[in-house]
Amino acid sequence: MGDDVDPGRALVTVGQWLDVWLATRMALRPSTRRLYRQLIRDYLQPRVGGLALSELRVGKVQAAFTALVRASATRSRPLSATTLQRIREVLRAALNGAIRRGLITHNPARWVELPPARRPRAVVWTQARVELWRRTGERPPVAVWTAEQAAVFLEHVRDHRLYALFHVAALLGLRRGEAVGLRWCDVDVGTRTLSVVRQLVERDGRGVCLPKTDASCRMVALDRGTTALLRGLARRDPAGDWVFSHDRGLPWSPSYVSRTFRTLVEEAGLPPIRFHDLRHGAATLSLAAGNELRVVQALLGHSSIVLTADTYTSVLPSLAQKAADATAALVRRAGCHRGAKIRHVVLPRQRSGSPRARLVPAGG
Repeated sequence: MGDDVDPGRALVTVGQWLDVWLATRMALRPSTRRLYRQLIRDYLQPRVGGLALSELRVGKVQAAFTALVRASATRSRPLSATTLQRIREVLRAALNGAIRRGLITHNPARWVELPPARRPRAVVWTQARVELWRRTGERPPVAVWTAEQAAVFLEHVRDHRLYALFHVAALLGLRRGEAVGLRWCDVDVGTRTLSVVRQLVERDGRGVCLPKTDASCRMVALDRGTTALLRGLARRDPAGDWVFSHDRGLPWSPSYVSRTFRTLVEEAGLPPIRFHDLRHGAATLSLAAGNELRVVQALLGHSSIVLTADTYTSVLPSLAQKAADATAALVRRAGCHRGAKIRHVVLPRQRSGSPRARLVPAGG
């Protein structure tokens, strides 16, 4: 059904409106549009697509989502709470659009109850977790390497043609699309900075678009080693446009980068992480190096420091140990300071025949 829907027609279905709404959204990123299309096709159309938009009520929408949750629980890979929340948010956004068009007067998706979705926190591949993974295959949803594990990987891939890209991702926390989308005009080796102003996504092959959010457009400081690495790349390909390119001068495919990364991780014998987890690892290592949370927020291009803090509450064990030691040392120092000012005084013998003692401040 096209965009010529008459707002006065009472028999417009939810499915028809979902198609119209998605087709007329102008500001959606290509990857977001693909995700919305999939969620509408696979979950919303089968569950609520046939319902009349004007007759949609909270009870009907809740019943549809309850049935979806129950059906998902029987699958070998149930839908995550985050995915269920995202399905509801797509429906809610579409129904808000229907309100603006005068098709309905309220949004029943607003009141649908779902299992709570918790943001997965990055946890470190400690020795205990590695041993459990080797025995059982169990792995955390989001895991990062220790500094030693990251160093082992970078040493393992030092002679690989994607080494420089992996190095930049592991130290600077660039997203995959941001890394493969870097051009030499974005790099200033003189001031040791690079600017994130675009990302490369796979859309009918490949396409260039803006970074994920406004805050993702950022300037990132380069350490001396990374600067020297990029300077060497520039000398080898002085006429190139893309920082990380193959023999034909074109940027690497994002999916190829991820596939190659998985293969190299297995070859190195390291616990598994996703390419995106290099970004989490860069943040965690930066915190472990003593950088403030606001510095890490700027490194990652987060719009809110709350997001940064919530994601990286689980930090490297060494950092947590330093914090615990600092807290204990503070208490010890306070106790010693207090003890230096206290002396034990024995008062004159009382009639009972036993000495009476009390603590009094020194000099008191």
